[in-house]
Amino acid sequence: MRMSKAFIPTLRDNPAEADTVSHQLLVRAGFIRKSAAGLYHYLPLGMRVLSKIENIVREEMDAADCQELLMPIVQPAELWMETGRWHVYGDEMFRIQDRHDRSFCLGPTHEEMITDLVRNEVTSYRQLPLRLYQIQNKYRDERRPRFGLIRGREFVMKDMYSFDRDPAGLDESYQAMYQAYTNVFRRCGLNCRPVEADGGAIGGSATHEFMALADIGEATIVYCDSCDYAANVEIAPCPKDDTKIDAAPLAMEKVSTPNSKTIEDVAAFLKVDAKQCIKTLFFQADEELICVLMRGDYEVNDVKVQKVHPCYTLEMAEEEAVAKAVGCSFGSLGPVGLKDIKIYADYSVENMVNLVCGANEEAYHFINVNPGRDFQVEGYYDLRTLNEGEPCPKCGGVTKYARGIEVGQVFKLGTKYSEALNASYLDENGKSNIIHMGCYGIGVSRTLAATVEQNNDENGIIWPKNIAPYHVVVVPISAKDEEQMAIAENIYKQLQAQGLEVVLDDRNERPGVKFKDADLIGYPVRITVGKKAVSDNIVEYKLRTAQENEELTVEETITRAVAYIKE
Repeated sequence: MRMSKAFIPTLRDNPAEADTVSHQLLVRAGFIRKSAAGLYHYLPLGMRVLSKIENIVREEMDAADCQELLMPIVQPAELWMETGRWHVYGDEMFRIQDRHDRSFCLGPTHEEMITDLVRNEVTSYRQLPLRLYQIQNKYRDERRPRFGLIRGREFVMKDMYSFDRDPAGLDESYQAMYQAYTNVFRRCGLNCRPVEADGGAIGGSATHEFMALADIGEATIVYCDSCDYAANVEIAPCPKDDTKIDAAPLAMEKVSTPNSKTIEDVAAFLKVDAKQCIKTLFFQADEELICVLMRGDYEVNDVKVQKVHPCYTLEMAEEEAVAKAVGCSFGSLGPVGLKDIKIYADYSVENMVNLVCGANEEAYHFINVNPGRDFQVEGYYDLRTLNEGEPCPKCGGVTKYARGIEVGQVFKLGTKYSEALNASYLDENGKSNIIHMGCYGIGVSRTLAATVEQNNDENGIIWPKNIAPYHVVVVPISAKDEEQMAIAENIYKQLQAQGLEVVLDDRNERPGVKFKDADLIGYPVRITVGKKAVSDNIVEYKLRTAQENEELTVEETITRAVAYIKE
């Protein structure tokens, strides 16, 4: 490709709306352009990288006995209603109606579609196991699209679905995909860590997320240096403290707490530790208002709450709804005297004695409150978030936090969808059995962005050579110098003949502009052709990862570049 003919619109300044390094660099380097919030054009450079990631994914899927197909993006509502998921996605699902008023959605995922296909085509054990995948756009109406390609409303995804006779077969498929995903992300140059995770709206009995470690990651990872434990903080179990407090329960008393709205305010006003306070939180669980109790210095984990109180949607309740139900606004809420509201308490509350909690009256709190005597709960559960530094759930070592971008996830679905959609097969004895399923997703466009987030410097992107848009850029210092251009053309053609993807920057621009663009775009190798090339057959050879240039003969440069890219 000649730069004079290329559509690579680079920018010198960061776009105003770009709030992450990857978003800034992908726009500045001419890989993407915004169409609307969460919607992007992939320009030629972006398409080249996207295609290379897709090819790596295909190679690893095919090596694991997967077969590629392509399903419709537009999906009938009837299938989602069969599984009961039509309302699970809530406002995140793009819903449309055709001219006959039939309801459809733009596919956020394809479990229903693939299961419907298989239930109509697979009838015998001889057709199993079966692993089918596609690479396709997905659509989710994110409330707050952000971080460029990392959280968009339209994105490219590889989704694979496995169909097995029994749990043992599912285990084999799951492990095959776990290894395949490890290979994909390694080949893309990502520092990626698999962690135990929550199944969310997809569901299933077991799941792992593949997290690209990055400071801007929206997920928090808990890991242990002493063992291999790693999990999304949403599901990391917290230790249960069964220590009995040796103190006699005192008489409950209501006290005035003016201008004390937070746990910190109340603790300071009453001169007690935050650990002696109960944090009272209200959630809207579908149409029901529920209450969750937590020790004052801990944070609630809404994923754990939703497992204890199953519901389609779980959100922090609006203050107006709580005030209407309880008669008090935020800041003075408590469990004492609550009626017709289910109360769930974290383990940390169970053995506490003489606590402080809101009195459900503005600017008043109770002191000397005791669970069991002064309020009742549905039960005590692990409902909090594991704090950094607490014991590892697996070995007892010290836990640490890291941030991660989810680039892939694997699920053991079991019979969740096959049972709902009656996907079955006949075994050797003619007996009907439900198929066991797994599903496995890779965010292809998100992988592109995560790779940039991990591989950059102050000058631009540093592409891993496996997925770089081009391998080499050849930069003649002066496009007007015919001899320099002839040597640059020769290098360009020789590298192409060796199978390398090469850009010739033949623009009539200053060398500094060409160098800045080369670093910004992130070509792995830059070859500069100047006056020494004409006089001494010497050119400058520079890796994007290196600080200094090397002076080599043209022949040495070609040999070095080919060896580096192909090694």
